[in-house]
Amino acid sequence: MKKLVGFRHINQLVTLCLLLPWFAAQSASQTPSPNHLRYKLIDLGTLGGPNSSETLEFPFINNAGMVVGFADTGIPDPTNPGGFLPHAFRWQQGVLTDLGTLPDGLGSFAIWSNNRGQVVGLSGNGLIDPLLGAPEGRGVLWQKNGSIIDLGTLGGNQSLAGAINQRGQVIGVAANTTPDAYSLFGWATETRGFIWDKGVMRDLGTLGGADTSPSFINERGQVAGNSYLNFDAPPDPNLCGFPITTHPFFWEDGQMVDLGTLGGTCASTATINNRGQVAGWSNLPGDYVLHPFLWEQGKLVDLGTFGGTFGVANWLNDAGEVTGVASTVDDQEFHGFFWKDGAMTDIGTINEDVCSIPHFMNSRGRVGASGCTEEGFEVHGFVWQPGGSIVDLNDFVPPGSDLRLTDGETINDRGEIAGSGMLPNGDFHAVVLIPCDAEHGDSEGCQDSGQKPNTLQVRSAHNAGAVMNGQRLSARELMDRFRSGRRIPELGSLTK
Repeated sequence: MKKLVGFRHINQLVTLCLLLPWFAAQSASQTPSPNHLRYKLIDLGTLGGPNSSETLEFPFINNAGMVVGFADTGIPDPTNPGGFLPHAFRWQQGVLTDLGTLPDGLGSFAIWSNNRGQVVGLSGNGLIDPLLGAPEGRGVLWQKNGSIIDLGTLGGNQSLAGAINQRGQVIGVAANTTPDAYSLFGWATETRGFIWDKGVMRDLGTLGGADTSPSFINERGQVAGNSYLNFDAPPDPNLCGFPITTHPFFWEDGQMVDLGTLGGTCASTATINNRGQVAGWSNLPGDYVLHPFLWEQGKLVDLGTFGGTFGVANWLNDAGEVTGVASTVDDQEFHGFFWKDGAMTDIGTINEDVCSIPHFMNSRGRVGASGCTEEGFEVHGFVWQPGGSIVDLNDFVPPGSDLRLTDGETINDRGEIAGSGMLPNGDFHAVVLIPCDAEHGDSEGCQDSGQKPNTLQVRSAHNAGAVMNGQRLSARELMDRFRSGRRIPELGSLTK
């Protein structure tokens, strides 16, 4: 059963629900229709082991059509009997390349890339962190030619690189040498957000507390993220998701601005667009209600919910459109939403799914999402476009294939989608869906879509939620799992 995957966590570095933009792809010989798509599915395979795309990180596709992620190698893990060592990969034009690790490193994974072919992520370096007794990890940059650069730390033993813009500026988190019992990443010393530019790592600073974690960087070098506000615990850490009171920030040219909250104790960011707008989520007064927000030039806008008590923003495009998740009346279910110009549209669910989770959105407002059903979580991927049509990505699985597409994680502005497919034995493979259109060509293997209806009915309270490991989860429990973080690995997993 596939793990529950949330949007980009308050504590985490990479943008929570990435861009799964979709593209109204058409064959040049066909009459354009907003509800008709043709795609060719490509299974990227692995680097010799059983899995790719899941457990550590999602596959990410940039606007040049390059996919990065991780895959199991065929090298046995010396610390995990039956396991295999993962390596970062780059896929482009049909070729899957092992990006390798730092010298003596046992594992690596890639998170993000720019259109210039630069890739960022994490690699082991073969050393053991004396404070943790676990492998050290380093934020790394792979250049287009495949060479790897250790970005270093802020004096401590750990770091992680999470995003890179077209200028080659990298953001991430790094440990310093100051002891910290509440380190955001459990590194024993303070976790500080950084920006790395032209070989120099710069500490972003904080809003007054010890730790920070950037969420994303735009093409102007502006950064959004989260920071401990002070050294005090919030009234109820379970309602904030952090042991220390946390606020979102906007950073530019060395200046960090506190974005505030919607009246509650804590808030967090998801991403920032090239206009300098920031999307995230905040507690309301009393901290029992959580709403998504959009921030611009000092003003927080409450985006609301579908009548329930909580919602979060996952992604924001340059048009100021926001996608995320919000609960329905009485918190019976939670659905993906599309927000534009003050109006929130319910993306709904597909077939018998009990929830929907947007991952990304492209510049045309197409949203990539996963559906959740009672047989598990994120069991198939779909795309939604303004106007309300839903297309199941499994429509594009060719006859005879035994893959089931569980999600379409990221989508670029050319309509190319990177996601994950599950095999009958439970293994996962990264996949790419290439549009069959005038730009890409209508080649062998192209499959037509079928349009699926939205099912917006609200189920009775006893039937709401999803089943995980045989246990039904309420909408609130599912949201709590969202808030607990997305699948960034513990550094010890680099030896797996």
